[in-house]
Amino acid sequence: MAIADVHGRPLRNLRLSVTDRCNLRCQYCMPEEEYLWLPRGDILHFEEIELLVDLFLDLGVDKVRLTGGEPLLRRDVVDLVARLARRDRIRDLAMTTNGVLLKGAAEELRRAGLHRITVSLDTLDRERFKQLARFDELERVKAGLEAAAEHFPGFKMDTVVIRGVNDDEMIPLLDYAGTLGAELRFIEYMDVGGATHWTPSQVFSRADMLARAAAHYGAATPLEERSSAPADRFRLPSGQVFGIIASTTQPFCAACDRSRLTADGLWYLCLYAARGIDLRGPLRGGAGPESLKELITGVWHARTDRGAEHRLAGRERSPLIPLTALKRDPHLEMHTRGG
Repeated sequence: MAIADVHGRPLRNLRLSVTDRCNLRCQYCMPEEEYLWLPRGDILHFEEIELLVDLFLDLGVDKVRLTGGEPLLRRDVVDLVARLARRDRIRDLAMTTNGVLLKGAAEELRRAGLHRITVSLDTLDRERFKQLARFDELERVKAGLEAAAEHFPGFKMDTVVIRGVNDDEMIPLLDYAGTLGAELRFIEYMDVGGATHWTPSQVFSRADMLARAAAHYGAATPLEERSSAPADRFRLPSGQVFGIIASTTQPFCAACDRSRLTADGLWYLCLYAARGIDLRGPLRGGAGPESLKELITGVWHARTDRGAEHRLAGRERSPLIPLTALKRDPHLEMHTRGG
């Protein structure tokens, strides 16, 4: 049985960052020119990852998602997928990728036992892609999306919608997702660590998204579902289903069962948390499984985090963490703790 926090939220969903490196520099995640990287000697080995995952499984986790940075940059990540896939207690083994390297990896990932994949795509325009991500990689991403459609039918696509930047592409992106048989999820622009240029005026809200879709397709029907998943799902008159993750304007903290383990073994209870709990230190220091489980259990039992709700309630809203602080601590960055 999953352990519960102060608000009764179970520990069920582990997002596991396998690297802090990325081959894109997306505006909403890594907009600066230079970054401080995690020391390579601190990065968890696969055996250490497996041991920690087993502890989380013992405590009720049954969903594991590999993230980054860009997870496909981690050497032999397909081998890690195969190792984790052998654990029957993982009901849902997934990965989030930017798609740049996916064409050459999708078939291997499926054969290794990956259940699901999510691919990010924020624009269909090549020049806009270069502006948003600072690399001319749209064609490789589209090739990765086609590979995902072949090997992971019904896969998900994620689009961060920024007012005045790419909100005009909502309809073309929905149409494109339909041709791939993918379910598109629109994500509100979030004021997380690393989003140094975030402003409230750039948030294209859930209400805005529904209005934009309705103006083109007709009103979307909400799907009634009991789930802790972050996306609210809707069905268009055509039958196509899409999702909206409204973390900025309508947070889902009350049902949040997810936590994040960085590539160097810091455990974060909330995407907005200022500090993580060091699991690498005790692990490499010789702490046994029971001692580590007691640490994880005690921390989760005391969890009160409702970061997105607290941000929404703030009177004045500006970027979460000043650039000077980000430059001192890479763990404050979105690309380090995973999305």
